[in-house]
Amino acid sequence: MPVSLILTEKAEKDLDDAYHWYEEQEPGLGKEVIRCIDAKIANINRHPLHHPVIQNENVRRALVNRFPFSIYFEIQDELITIFAILHQRRSPEYWKSRI
Repeated sequence: MPVSLILTEKAEKDLDDAYHWYEEQEPGLGKEVIRCIDAKIANINRHPLHHPVIQNENVRRALVNRFPFSIYFEIQDELITIFAILHQRRSPEYWKSRI
């Protein structure tokens, strides 16, 4: 079972972009989206195999509660790598450029 979890630079930028966009819409909402994404990341870390495989045997997707974001990650050996945190209205193929 994986013991470490990392976010790629692009996933960190996705998170930062989400925060700023929601914060511009309503002060405090950026913090709430980050809280919801962090909760899902913690869930991924605890139960990575709970989330469905969407490509090959390694790529999985977790849906964030309350906000329309998907978290895309891979499990390899003892490492979970989150490579994208994307709004669900983005092109469904966009995350594939991150692998």
